[in-house]
Amino acid sequence: MFVRRFSIQRIDSGGERHACPIHWIDNFAMRNFTNDVVFDDTLPVGDGLLEAGHRVPLDRLRPAMEDWFRRKGYLKADERLEVSEIAESRAAEPTS
Repeated sequence: MFVRRFSIQRIDSGGERHACPIHWIDNFAMRNFTNDVVFDDTLPVGDGLLEAGHRVPLDRLRPAMEDWFRRKGYLKADERLEVSEIAESRAAEPTS
């Protein structure tokens, strides 16, 4: 639905990555639906996946999600969040 796709990963104390459950991401998206319009253009699409429009700033997304996940008790003190944009890979188009 949206142009951009983000990977949302919980990094545990050992440095291992775990896809954040979709219900965490959905909880963030619904909370921000009413409190911060910059995140209105987001759509949780699966565990560890969020789609977003161009106006969603990546530099604000991670800190806002991490803060919300900590307040909800999803992230432990020794864990952190990694949010990265997934580059879309497109098949080469035929030249003929």
